[in-house]
Amino acid sequence: MQIIKTYGNIIKKTAAGHPSAAFRMIKAGLRLEQFRTGYLMDKRIPKAYQYLNNYAIGNVLCALKHPGRTAWVNLFTPVEILQCFGLYCLSAEALSSYLSGFYIEDALIDFAESEGIASTLCSYHKTFIGAIDSGLIPPAAFATTTSMICDANVNTFRHLSQKHNVPCYMLDIPEEFTEESQNYVVIQLKEMIAMLEDTFHKTLDLKELSYILERENLSRQYYLDFLRVSAHKDYPSTLTLQMFMLFATHLSIGTPEMLYFFRTMYEEVKTAPPFTGQKLFWIHLFPYYQNTLKEYFNLNDNYQILGTEMNLDYLEPLDASQPLNALAKKMICNLYNGSYQKKADLAASIAEKLGADGVINFCHWGCKQSSGGSMLLRETMQKHNLPLLILDGDGVDRRNSHDGQIRTRLEAFLELLKQNKGV
Repeated sequence: MQIIKTYGNIIKKTAAGHPSAAFRMIKAGLRLEQFRTGYLMDKRIPKAYQYLNNYAIGNVLCALKHPGRTAWVNLFTPVEILQCFGLYCLSAEALSSYLSGFYIEDALIDFAESEGIASTLCSYHKTFIGAIDSGLIPPAAFATTTSMICDANVNTFRHLSQKHNVPCYMLDIPEEFTEESQNYVVIQLKEMIAMLEDTFHKTLDLKELSYILERENLSRQYYLDFLRVSAHKDYPSTLTLQMFMLFATHLSIGTPEMLYFFRTMYEEVKTAPPFTGQKLFWIHLFPYYQNTLKEYFNLNDNYQILGTEMNLDYLEPLDASQPLNALAKKMICNLYNGSYQKKADLAASIAEKLGADGVINFCHWGCKQSSGGSMLLRETMQKHNLPLLILDGDGVDRRNSHDGQIRTRLEAFLELLKQNKGV
């Protein structure tokens, strides 16, 4: 870790006067990490997760190497359409997490705030803005986001697209699903497609889009089958790998690679040994760098994370015969679109079905919905007799992480779970 931190300090010093040189250092670091995850991974990590780890790094590296074939997206963007244009999908959360892995998030956040970006803005977005506006990371060729749940998305994308002349389409998603609201979103999707066709000089192939949705349906079914089997199986992971699941369920969903990943994961877990420790269901983001949480949840024999509601935000099969209607419905009916109670109810239901011993809700700095809905979440979990721990912290900026407080609260919570289980 000290080597990476030292390398990050060199990147920060270089970026101040020579951002292009610092950018080359970032790409070199990612190439090295791609080699490591391809050949030198910890053998305790399941093969499916090893594959996902290597894929995620390669995907981000390609997006950085080929900005002319990259689109900025959020987690709810219909990436299936962008895949038809051969684009790499890069989210603020993904890029910021990798930059934080280089220990350079503090400098990028400070740069964004020096431009006048509010200190209360989500640190993922401040890191993202700082990286682009400082010239460290080149602008993408296209950008698209949705109005769902995160108010930072629209503001961040508007700021960056206007400042760097990036074609951008904002999808306005209604809260209630009706035939009228579905048609409203379909019209927007057609407008976005027209903008993509004009930008990349390529016509959308609806048959290809239908094939992508068919793969997505298969992938989702394999994942649901995996969750059903894994509830009592020893299938270790890490906080970082749990975050990488967002590549599989969102940023790259529908690709042949992710279908392979989900199929492999399901086949692998069927032969895994039983797990007798405590399993927890996680809500919201993972502070992958936090020392205490890494100690307890990274390849730990006594504690494992079952999953997170972020990977289960839409569970219905998509109608591949009407791909635009299906994608419109997917966004409108998404778990994160509408009242927080919908999210709380589903999270409690899934945690209960998976036999979770407890639930952890991570309230990320600057994320209004995770903090604002925490009491509603607590009430819902109490109704289901599910112990809940609410942790405050930052998924990116290490300066906002207080290890002592997190350790005290986590260890007390885990001790409570032991007592409940009679261990």
